[in-house]
Amino acid sequence: MDTQKEYLSREKHDELKEELDFLTHIKRKEIAEALEAAKALGDLSENAEYHSAREAQAGVEERIAVLEEILKNAVIVGNKHKTDAVGIGSIVTLKRGKETKTYTIVGSEENDVQAGKISNKSPLGENLMGKRKGDEFKCTTPRGEDHCEILEIK
Repeated sequence: MDTQKEYLSREKHDELKEELDFLTHIKRKEIAEALEAAKALGDLSENAEYHSAREAQAGVEERIAVLEEILKNAVIVGNKHKTDAVGIGSIVTLKRGKETKTYTIVGSEENDVQAGKISNKSPLGENLMGKRKGDEFKCTTPRGEDHCEILEIK
């Protein structure tokens, strides 16, 4: 797996740790019990319960591996951004074409465009990183290319 830094808020970090805890201590046990019960039914080649439990096990193990990698490479970022350049945690008010929108720059695990949170790895997020109030640039959107200007950074 790639060992890039994963920028997380304290809340998201704690949420992912709780999910990992649940999967490793509770879900693994449930799946092991389901596998044992399915094995007791006999012939595994045509045992739907067994195959279903194996698929669930694979999904859980994959998610555990992803969570462990994210948490291993996690960098906790606070809500207070202390420079005048855009970075993780910045709240940026941006004029895009004729619209004015405010975005919070977050790590990729917290990306939620509907809530105004954009990843530092998204096209717009990458474009914003390091820019300052008053900077202008072009950004490509599904509608085409927009002229953007940074109005404020908090």
